[in-house]
Amino acid sequence: MAIKTVLGEAQQVKIATDLIAMGARLQVLQEETTLSRERLLKLYKEVKGESPSKGMLPYSTDWFISWQPNIHSSLFMGVYQFLVKYAGVKGVQALITAYRLYLDQVQGIEEGEAVLSITRAWFLVRFFNAGMMQLVPCRECEGNFVAHTNELHGNYVCGICHPPARAGKTNLKAMHAESLAQAA
Repeated sequence: MAIKTVLGEAQQVKIATDLIAMGARLQVLQEETTLSRERLLKLYKEVKGESPSKGMLPYSTDWFISWQPNIHSSLFMGVYQFLVKYAGVKGVQALITAYRLYLDQVQGIEEGEAVLSITRAWFLVRFFNAGMMQLVPCRECEGNFVAHTNELHGNYVCGICHPPARAGKTNLKAMHAESLAQAA
């Protein structure tokens, strides 16, 4: 049986609070902290002012491969791996720090909206640790992008260098509709 300390418990509460503030699901909190489910539920309600959402967690490597999620996932994973390799940040602290830096970068973009949730980022790290996914260099821009491990990647071209035909059209339609509404 592990000896509990006040400082150790405070660190666990801080981790849980940070994850909750970022929108992490209860299952993630249970995996990343030693706090009881009941304690996490109370903490969640205190931080968010509501009960945590219920239901299944998004579990699919394919989501990270589609165009826009791939760009965001690749940005996050590059930051995460840099922190682990060069800054000595590990575990859940690397996840939290990398996600904060990801959010900072995304919010700096003109239409900056986070596509990658903290829960999906957590899964992405688990997929990498399990050897299901890896970063692969684009042959044109030489950037590293998230890809399935067991696929051929010799001629990989990223979604930035070769976007799909309909990439960004939804955002353009929404901006056009908004400008028409403002003009009326």
